[in-house]
Amino acid sequence: MNNIKSFRSGGLEATAPSGDLVDLSALIGALWRGKIVIVVAILVAISGASFYAFGVATPVYRSTAVVMLNNREEQVVDLGNVLGGLASDDDVVNTEVEILQSRILLGKVVEELDLTRDPEFNSSLRSPSTIAQIKAQVKGMLLPSSPAPAPSNTRQTQATIDALLESLTIRNVPDSLVFQVTVETTSAEKSARIADTLVDLYILNQLEVKFEATEQATTWLTERVTDLQVELEEAEERVKEFRASTSLVSQEQLEGLEVQVKDMRERIENTRSDQEVAQARLASIRAAETPQEKAELTGDRQLQGLLPRIENPDVADSFEARVSQIEARIQADIARDEAQISSLQDSLATLEEQIDQQSEDLIELQQLSREAEASRLLYEYFLARLKETSAQQGVQQADSRMISPAVVPAAAFAPRKSLILALSVILGLMVGAAFVLIREARNRAFRNATQLEAATGYATIGQLPLIPARRRKDAITYLKDKPSSAAAEAIRNLRTSVMLSNVDTPPKVIMTSSAVSGEGKTTVALSLALNFSTMGKKVLLIEGDIRRRVFGQYLQEDQTEGIVSVLTGTKSFDDVVVHSELLGADVLLGDKGQSNAADIFSSERFANLLADLRGSYDVIIVDTPPVLIVPDARVIAQNVDATVFIVKWDRTEKDQVVAALREFESVGKPVSGLVLNQISPKGMKRYGYGNSYGPYSAYGSKYYVN
Repeated sequence: MNNIKSFRSGGLEATAPSGDLVDLSALIGALWRGKIVIVVAILVAISGASFYAFGVATPVYRSTAVVMLNNREEQVVDLGNVLGGLASDDDVVNTEVEILQSRILLGKVVEELDLTRDPEFNSSLRSPSTIAQIKAQVKGMLLPSSPAPAPSNTRQTQATIDALLESLTIRNVPDSLVFQVTVETTSAEKSARIADTLVDLYILNQLEVKFEATEQATTWLTERVTDLQVELEEAEERVKEFRASTSLVSQEQLEGLEVQVKDMRERIENTRSDQEVAQARLASIRAAETPQEKAELTGDRQLQGLLPRIENPDVADSFEARVSQIEARIQADIARDEAQISSLQDSLATLEEQIDQQSEDLIELQQLSREAEASRLLYEYFLARLKETSAQQGVQQADSRMISPAVVPAAAFAPRKSLILALSVILGLMVGAAFVLIREARNRAFRNATQLEAATGYATIGQLPLIPARRRKDAITYLKDKPSSAAAEAIRNLRTSVMLSNVDTPPKVIMTSSAVSGEGKTTVALSLALNFSTMGKKVLLIEGDIRRRVFGQYLQEDQTEGIVSVLTGTKSFDDVVVHSELLGADVLLGDKGQSNAADIFSSERFANLLADLRGSYDVIIVDTPPVLIVPDARVIAQNVDATVFIVKWDRTEKDQVVAALREFESVGKPVSGLVLNQISPKGMKRYGYGNSYGPYSAYGSKYYVN
């Protein structure tokens, strides 16, 4: 037997492609083949999106007011504010964002615009939906009806604030002190009005906060100034009383007294020094032994004049009298100095006592004066601050200002119809592509010869189109009546491929089989018999599928005896063989027997029968049952020259085909080639293969008459 195999892989062992790689061309091809599904999905998505955008969705209008924090506050007068201006750091910016969307501020907006009466923000004012009405009716039938309590004003207000918060967006422009206050509602005017009102109330709130803080500061400063005034008066009174209770001199006078003390101490020292000199002189004079020494120590001229005559007793007496007189005078000076020192010391003590007392009083006075001055300064500061704060009440400025009021939008912000349609196209494309790819991934059947060869490793020797016939007999009639049709030409191509499988020894006994039933193997067998007979060949067609026996439906033969009768010896071949005018070939029908079909075909009689018939016929075609259902085909394959394996287009799964081929390989009889059968030209075009495969392409159709 001659096998026809793919030279690329050499069999089933190397047929599976790597599962780790994604074939991009195959992926694109799959999407292209499913383009109709994708287009339909896109159209459905566009239809749904159009219905929503133009018929269901409620228009939403967006309006934005722009406000800026003012960190460069203008000064009408040079006064310090009670509340300083805002800084420009992130914490302050984030704080202002939270204030803008605070419930207190939004509550003021709700009150200002009376939004609790707006059905868009107050859900209790809206008409219930159809579903809500149905639910209410069902609930009323099942449960005892009781009137629902009316929501309180507080709850309505809070619910309205919640709805307003959902429609509000606060955004800080990066790297700036600018905020965008955006409101989205179903009314263009309403959106702009709410945005402007929120910004106005936000700015007004800043002024109110400053006014309140200034008022509180003014009240506190007034009380503090009053207290400080009392303290100042008391301090000044204490200074006054202290001055009156003491004979206090000034600081300059005290410094003059200190100068007097210093002079007096110097006088005492000088007097004491003079006294000591006089005492020393007196002692020296008294200690002198000679007149000359006394005269020299006293330095008296009179004594100097008496020295030359000192030998005279009268002169000597006069000399001594003069010395005594000098000593008495020095002694008197010493006594006078002593009295003067004593007097100066008494005066110094009195003066020092006076200075000490004056110093203590002056220190106390200075302390009282400093306390009074401190009270005065504090009083004057708070008094000035009170005046500044009072002046600020009329010149307060907000820390923010609106730089762009909200504009009434001319068109709705949502739904964005163009965007919705664009997204619907993308969604439809994705859904359609996903459906196509999932369908492609789940599909285990074969749609072209390339897939079949890649999965099995065997060559595809024929691609047969679906014959347009309702009955089995009509299929053979169609081929016979339209020899130039695409189907007839495909059978001729199959015949040629089978016969060229071995040019030197063309196969004489050919078997058709399939993995499962319904693959069209019997039609292929009859079509080959018809084609061979039109060539003038003597053909024998054997019905090897004796379990089903469908030849009679094709050939309109009602003979009850056939190959089983021949193999069991009850009838001869010539007795049971019939000639079909439709096919132009002899036919050996199948018939019932007591023995198992596999046992019958595995008998030596069957082998001998085929051997004998080889000499009588040019071509013998054996139609066998599906190999995965019964073992008959594997048994018959032992006695044939070529095995044609039929695979139904877009139906037979890969696992079934591979398993069937392994069955033949397991008995050492691999198939000669594969036939992709019952191909739908419309289906090929739908999957994107129609322009690539001969009779199913627009170019190939010109060569056939269908």
